[in-house]
Amino acid sequence: MAERQFTGKHALAVFVAAFGVIITVNLVLAYSAVKTFPGLEVKNSYVASQEFNARLQEQQALGWEIRAELTGGLLVLYITDQTGAPVEVAELQAVVGRATHVKDDFAPDFTFDGLAYAAPAVLGKGNWNIRLVAKSRDGAEFAQRVPLYVKG
Repeated sequence: MAERQFTGKHALAVFVAAFGVIITVNLVLAYSAVKTFPGLEVKNSYVASQEFNARLQEQQALGWEIRAELTGGLLVLYITDQTGAPVEVAELQAVVGRATHVKDDFAPDFTFDGLAYAAPAVLGKGNWNIRLVAKSRDGAEFAQRVPLYVKG
């Protein structure tokens, strides 16, 4: 029986197959990254960077702390001042969603009960982000991303 030899054609086939797998995986990952990219955060990053310090000082002067939790089908936001007292804001906008994509994003309709802001929400297990913007009575803006982990 004749012994099979490894020829140049075999080497070419192995080379093409190996690089074919690498290129295919890279294309799939690149497509997935572009497809799930939620978009730009700001229109002009240079202008946003120039305004950052002023906005930061204005926000820090408020002294607010934000805490979020999910209990009994309600998403609850606790906004407190330096003394720990609840803060009733003039305006509150929030978007709740995953960090990796925007298909689950929604804007809850929060109501203030004297202690905290609450809105009905059904969240699957895992990491969620609450991107909120609140305005004080004097017009100062407070913007923060509040991470929330939902246990499964």
